[in-house]
Amino acid sequence: MEHLINQRVKEIELSGIRRFFNMVAHTEDMVSLTIGQPDFPTPDHVKIAGIQAIEDNFTTYTHNAGYFELREAACDFVEKKYGLQYNPENEVIITMGASEAIDIAFRTILSEGNEVILPGPVYPGYEPLIRLCGAKPVYADIRNNHFHFTADIIKQYITEKTRCIVLPYPSNPTGVSLTKSELIDIAQLVKDKDIFILADEIYSELVYDNAHQSIASFLREKTIVINGLSKSHSMTGWRIGFLFAPENLTKHMLKVHQYNVSCANSIAQKAAFEALTVGINDAMPMKDVYEKRREMVFTRLTGMGLKVEKPDGAFYFFVQIPSFITSNSFDFALQLVQESKVAVVPGSAFSEYGEGYFRLSYACSTDVLEKGLNRIEQFLMKYRK
Repeated sequence: MEHLINQRVKEIELSGIRRFFNMVAHTEDMVSLTIGQPDFPTPDHVKIAGIQAIEDNFTTYTHNAGYFELREAACDFVEKKYGLQYNPENEVIITMGASEAIDIAFRTILSEGNEVILPGPVYPGYEPLIRLCGAKPVYADIRNNHFHFTADIIKQYITEKTRCIVLPYPSNPTGVSLTKSELIDIAQLVKDKDIFILADEIYSELVYDNAHQSIASFLREKTIVINGLSKSHSMTGWRIGFLFAPENLTKHMLKVHQYNVSCANSIAQKAAFEALTVGINDAMPMKDVYEKRREMVFTRLTGMGLKVEKPDGAFYFFVQIPSFITSNSFDFALQLVQESKVAVVPGSAFSEYGEGYFRLSYACSTDVLEKGLNRIEQFLMKYRK
């Protein structure tokens, strides 16, 4: 029956991040610096709120867009944190994680033959969703611009088929953010064009050197903002995301969301309300720890002679594989696993423009990081001429 499977589904592949993680998951004494899973538990008060929701029998369907108090809290959160103003009545949807928010956004705005401009390298979760819509991902090479996806680069890729530009900042895999002036330039570029911006801001609470700035501050009417609690509150498994956009967009995305999942998990919604209100600053202690790890890892990597941009946010380093290593990024990562028992993600998982790099996650303890970095250093010393 294979010949009956939807051809677009057959042509997409599993995430290179997950594929590599699964490949090494059961190797004994493996140091895994792969997936972006915060190593902190969900805050206790948030877990208690989820338990209380069960005790209170808050286990039925909610409004398709999410129960109203949570929508109010989500709007209050982004206004207090980032100065964004959205109406909880009709400009926010509570989704099953940021991934579902991205999916329903693309399915609403994309049609057959449209093009979506993405920075390269980039998180691999966008391309399959774009292709399932019959649209085409167009990667813009940002490697020689310190991984900044700027207006002067974007304009080179705009055609009459361009329908959307994805701005995933802070970035996975590079950790880079865009400056206010860079965002304003992009807004000016797009303001008179029939192009949407999808701003994936899931790491917005994990920004170290400057406050997070959203392009929705400058181009609200064309911007779809994606956010969630997975990274900020270490709630990956709770699957709560947020989609913010003007009402003329959300009214259509809500239809896709409704027929997709009906509504987000009611119990998780109650926990999310606790996270956004009582826990509005829960990310701060975690961010402080990540920042210390960032400094330590940066010092170690540069001390090894490796070329890397210091990340502004998230919890990743995107490291250039040294020239004395002649294998491609996948073979390099596999060799690192086999010879040194440390796992990183090959750069090729992040588009062709990630080839020649590897991603290292520092969402793990300092002891684990030290162990993994020691093994990487020993591996490189063995091959350095």
